[in-house]
Amino acid sequence: MSRQRAYQITSRADFPAPVADLAQGKVWMTEDVEAWMKVHRRDVDDAEA
Repeated sequence: MSRQRAYQITSRADFPAPVADLAQGKVWMTEDVEAWMKVHRRDVDDAEA
């Protein structure tokens, strides 16, 4: 996945909020992202096509 695509996905209103915003970048809980992926995986795949 490109850096641009990662930014697009993490900027979605329905994407989980990061638990921290460090100098190196934002940090998410794995469980939060995996739960989001289970619900939205098809949306993400469709947007890339």
